[in-house]
Amino acid sequence: MVLLLSVIVIVALGVATVAGLGTRIVQQYEQGVVFRFGRVRPEIRQPGLAMIVPMIDRMHKVNLQIVTMPVPAQEGITRDNVTVKVDAVVYFNVIDPVQAIVKVQDYEFAVAQVAQTSLRSIIGKSELDDLLSNRERLNQGLELMIDSPALGWGIHIDRVEIKDVALPEPMKRSMSRQAEAERERRARVIAADGELQASYKLAEAGSKMTESPAALQLRLLETVVEVAAEKNSTLVLPFPVELLRFLEKSTPSQAAGRSANGSAESTPGPTH
Repeated sequence: MVLLLSVIVIVALGVATVAGLGTRIVQQYEQGVVFRFGRVRPEIRQPGLAMIVPMIDRMHKVNLQIVTMPVPAQEGITRDNVTVKVDAVVYFNVIDPVQAIVKVQDYEFAVAQVAQTSLRSIIGKSELDDLLSNRERLNQGLELMIDSPALGWGIHIDRVEIKDVALPEPMKRSMSRQAEAERERRARVIAADGELQASYKLAEAGSKMTESPAALQLRLLETVVEVAAEKNSTLVLPFPVELLRFLEKSTPSQAAGRSANGSAESTPGPTH
């Protein structure tokens, strides 16, 4: 009886040991690829508890999460002969665990190398202005270049983003001077446009005042009041030419009137 119990205990321990060696836990974000005698089993082990045959099967767990891979800065010459350094970031995930394990030795390293070569190619095909202002189109082109070989490895490229474009210091100074000159040009254009509009209004006002000298005199009085409000000790009054002309026209007529009145008074009346 004791011998039988011992055998049962030994068998139970052996079964437990074998079961423990053949038990695997697959996480929710993983899938398991099982190799039996070096050949891939068709069944992909889903998340949860997975059983394999000890000493015969071997399981590779593949992470299906989106991987964020920074691409080191790549130096290149743009199409307009400017030396730049551009770095990027690639977001990808595994969609076929079997191909990711069988087709390529290290899919992360392979994606990194393709991303670097594709980034250098994009730099050579683009101009500096595109790298600085038209990144959306470059991101799409870079994504297509990386996604083409990655699909054969069971990898899906989610998106690619260009992070930074490093320029040489002389180029930065040149661009700064260019931007400053552009702002100065705009300021001069705006000032000239304002002067032109003001000249139109002044010409229109001058025409109106020429037609009415009284309005010109009122404007002169307003100017005197504004200048006097500044508490100046010396006040210079400009005398408009139009007002002089007005006075010249009115003065001869008044003088002629006074002469006519004087002649009428000095003429003796008729004698009776």
